[in-house]
Amino acid sequence: MDEPILTMEEREAINNGRWFQSLSPSLRHDILRCAYVKRFKDGDLIVARGEPPTEWTAVAKGAVRVSSTSLSGKLITLTYVEPGVWFGDVAFFDGDRRTHDAYAHGPTTLLCVARNDFQKILNAHVELYEALMRLQARRIRTLFGLVEDLNTLPLRARLAKQLLHLVRSYGVPCLSDGNEMRIGLQLAQEELAQLLGASRQRVNQELKSMEREEAIRIEQGGLVVRNRDMLMRIAEAEN
Repeated sequence: MDEPILTMEEREAINNGRWFQSLSPSLRHDILRCAYVKRFKDGDLIVARGEPPTEWTAVAKGAVRVSSTSLSGKLITLTYVEPGVWFGDVAFFDGDRRTHDAYAHGPTTLLCVARNDFQKILNAHVELYEALMRLQARRIRTLFGLVEDLNTLPLRARLAKQLLHLVRSYGVPCLSDGNEMRIGLQLAQEELAQLLGASRQRVNQELKSMEREEAIRIEQGGLVVRNRDMLMRIAEAEN
């Protein structure tokens, strides 16, 4: 369902995005002038693998689950795109089709730029080429880091690093204790396990161990980070 404008909170998420903030005011203005809003319900398919690219997109609210299905039929979740992050530009440059499925995780709002408008902005702002190169470089560095972690770190350390990332991106202070942060992105343990390339049972064991150490608290609605410093020590102890 399309809506004409972003809410104040959604616009703030876009404007405060680290990459978007690095652009010149005139470039940001032209992007926003061409953009339109799409809203999705939890679980809605946003784009399907194999589709031609039609939009450049930023998350303004919620999250986008990027996933694929293996030959055996197993769902593989690669990442959750958070508010303020742009995606979809790679397919514009290489001219190939979408490589993965993208689904709304929770009520999700996207800010979209059509392919023709994207090209017009590129033609008007050479700056955007360099900015997108920086964005790609950051993605590659992140990917290399994930591959390195997968091959060198035990699950306990990788889980701690993932929880720290989630609390940075989706942390909400708990009303009962301002030092504790609830992870606003609600992930089932199976979904968290998919991100880590592990079984749900092993992730459950590590979460319970961290809870006994009072680093986190497991609740019905998700996870609460009680002690970030302890999580950092767990993540760094295995390096």
